[in-house]
Amino acid sequence: MTIIVTGGAGFIGSNFVFHMLGAHPDYRIVCVDKLTYAGNLSTLESVMDNPNFRFCKLDICDREGIDKLFDEEKPDIVVNFAAESHVDRSIENPEIFLQTNIIGTSVMMDASRKYGVKRYHQVSTDEVYGDLPLDRPDLFFTETTPIHTSSPYSSSKAGADLLVLAYYRTYGLPVTISRCSNNYGPYHFPEKLIPLMIANALADKPLPVYGKGENVRDWLYVEDHCKAIDLIIHNGKVGEVYNVGGHNEMKNIDIVKLICKELGKPETLITYVADRKGHDMRYAIDPTKIHNELGWLPETKFADGIKKTIKWYLDNEKWWKDIISGDYQNYYDRMYSNR
Repeated sequence: MTIIVTGGAGFIGSNFVFHMLGAHPDYRIVCVDKLTYAGNLSTLESVMDNPNFRFCKLDICDREGIDKLFDEEKPDIVVNFAAESHVDRSIENPEIFLQTNIIGTSVMMDASRKYGVKRYHQVSTDEVYGDLPLDRPDLFFTETTPIHTSSPYSSSKAGADLLVLAYYRTYGLPVTISRCSNNYGPYHFPEKLIPLMIANALADKPLPVYGKGENVRDWLYVEDHCKAIDLIIHNGKVGEVYNVGGHNEMKNIDIVKLICKELGKPETLITYVADRKGHDMRYAIDPTKIHNELGWLPETKFADGIKKTIKWYLDNEKWWKDIISGDYQNYYDRMYSNR
C-alpha cells in the first residue's frame, strides 16, 4: 500500500506520517510538501531514513511535477493536508489561499483520476460551517449543517470541499472528506494560539488575546485526529463527509489562563488586542456519524492533552526556537545540499 500525504511537513500532516508509519509499518508513505513558511522538514528528521518513507519538495499546484510523482509511485491512497490555513494571513492575502486550497486540490484529484487512486481523502475544517452563537450550547455542527463561511481561508476550504464532491459525482472519483475542529499537540506551528502562548509565556512576553477572549473552540488532540483519518481512508464510505470533533469546548481566555497556571506565569502577561475581522464566536462539532459508522471517539481529554502538549514544548525548545528565529527554513538546504 502506497499513500501520498500532501502537506506532510506541517503540523497535522507530520503527525499523520508518524502515526501511519507506526500503525502500518508495511505501508509506503510518500510525503509531498512545498516547504512554505509552515512546512518544517526538521519535523520529519526521525523518519527521513525510514526505507518506507520518501520526501518530495513539491507544490501541489505543480501539475507536471505531481503527474511525474504519481507515475513513479502509483499511489493507492492520497490524503490531502496541504493548505494555507491561517485566517489572519488569508485576510491579508486571499489569492494564495485560493491557489493552494482550490487549484492545488484540483491538480491532486486530476492525478488521482488518471492513475486510478482507490481513495482520495480531503482534510477540511469545521470553519466551513461558519460559527454558532455563544448562548446556544445545545447547537452543534453536523455533516448536514449548511456551509456558511466567514473568511477567505474558510471560503477556500469550502470551495475545495465542493470540488471534491463534484469530482465524486461527475467522474466517480472515490473520495471522502473529514472536517475537524481545532487541533493541538506536538509540532504545532508557533503562530497558532496554544504554541504561541506557551512560547511567549516561557519568554515572559505579552500574551495577545483577541477581543475579550470569549471565543469558543472545540479542541481535538492531533493524535486522535490522525486515528480518525486512518479509519476513514480504510473503512469510510465513498462520497461521504465525516465530522471529527474533540468534545472539548474551551474559551480562548480560559486556555491562556490554564497555560499560565501550568507554567507558573502571572496572568498579568495577558494583553487584549483588537479583535480579528469577522471573528467566529463558537465552533462545536457533533461526531456522532463517525462514531456510529466507524467506532471512533476522541481518546484525549483536554486537561490531559494540554499537559502533554506543554511538556512537549518544554522538552523540544530547539524545534520551536528555530522556527521563531527563522533558522528552520535553512534545514532543507543543510539536508540536501550535499546529496
